[in-house]
Amino acid sequence: MKKIMEFLEKYFVPVAARFGSQRHLVAIRDGFAVIMPLILAGALAVLINNLPIQAYQNLMTGIFGESWKSFGGNLWTGTFAVMSIIIVVSISYNLALSYGSNGIAAGLVSFASLLMLYTPSSKDWAIPFAFLGAQGLFVAIIVALITTEIFVRLLGNPKLVIKMPEGVPPAVAKSFAALLPSLIVLSIWALFKSITVAIGLTDIHEAIFTAIQKPLMGLADTLGSAIVVAFMIHFLWFFGLHGANIMGPILNAVYIPAINDNIAAFQAGAPIPHIVTMPFFDAFVHMGGAGTTLGLILAIYIASKRKEMRSMANLGIAPALFNINEPMIFGMPLVLNPVFFIPFVFTPVILTIISYFAIASGLVPRTIAMMPWTTPPVIGGFLVTGSIRGALLALFNLIVSIVIYLPFVLVAERIENRREKKVEKEEALADK
Repeated sequence: MKKIMEFLEKYFVPVAARFGSQRHLVAIRDGFAVIMPLILAGALAVLINNLPIQAYQNLMTGIFGESWKSFGGNLWTGTFAVMSIIIVVSISYNLALSYGSNGIAAGLVSFASLLMLYTPSSKDWAIPFAFLGAQGLFVAIIVALITTEIFVRLLGNPKLVIKMPEGVPPAVAKSFAALLPSLIVLSIWALFKSITVAIGLTDIHEAIFTAIQKPLMGLADTLGSAIVVAFMIHFLWFFGLHGANIMGPILNAVYIPAINDNIAAFQAGAPIPHIVTMPFFDAFVHMGGAGTTLGLILAIYIASKRKEMRSMANLGIAPALFNINEPMIFGMPLVLNPVFFIPFVFTPVILTIISYFAIASGLVPRTIAMMPWTTPPVIGGFLVTGSIRGALLALFNLIVSIVIYLPFVLVAERIENRREKKVEKEEALADK
């Protein structure tokens, strides 16, 4: 561990610190931090509707029928389902403030700009829910950054300021000062949308989704394909794209039939044909959710002394036990966080390789059952294999994930400590 820390301190920390203090990344981080209450509410909604306890599900259905899920569904609709249009305002607001500009005006212009890019799902001009949530985060982040950069520069141009006479309320004066910059920015996005439609690119969100998804559709049940899937899910997540949704057609087309074959073979008493299945990822890789973030939370408890990191772990631990990790992904955040890029993206890849060889060698039985994706880690390993060895593999993988995350938690802590000291030094000089 000492040698790892020395290596990271020498080569990784300086680069990560520079990236971590970059204005746009800080705005993204702070933007996600602002919406943390909504993220936690959304995580609660998912847990309410998907708690993997059959007695609970039977009780709620027996008393209320299927209508009981509308409570969690309503929470989800106001949080996760509209995350993109919330985050575009939050990121834009924080980026504008970093320039000392009008944050709320920038946020509203970014919101309006993003709405232009959606393609209505019906003649009634209904905005498609599919891309309002996490699946549309990538476009939302890009729109927030570009819009704010243009808006802030235009707002700083005195030639574009409409000056109001004295006595006009400050709020009205600010609105008119932002009128021409807002109009120019919105016109740019309106022109961009018109051009994309004219060249046949009617839905930008769908085009990005398809461009990433199509090249990955030819994967099969092999170690190589499993590694590619594990890598791509988390690489996409790192940039704000919902990796699980984008890779969903591949997972459904390849790995659900694979587990169905295994179940049929098991029932017939025949050899189990497939190693890589949907439960393979759920039970042995995605423990705590994407990025095996339960390992990150436990690493924070073990190594971190910073109050905010431990508080974040406290908020994330309960959802993570049911593989719901949005509080950690958007709360730390892990999205576009250079410090955690390596463990977040590559821990699942390493666990995929370990799990594949453990099963291929016969140390652990092949998966023979589906499980709810919210099944707690380790328990899931037992359920999908019907063997205690499956639980032990999941536990081993969880320990591996903790070991991988530990040095990066310490690096993140050192970077924050240095940043605090730098701020304190600058404030002390300013006081003098």
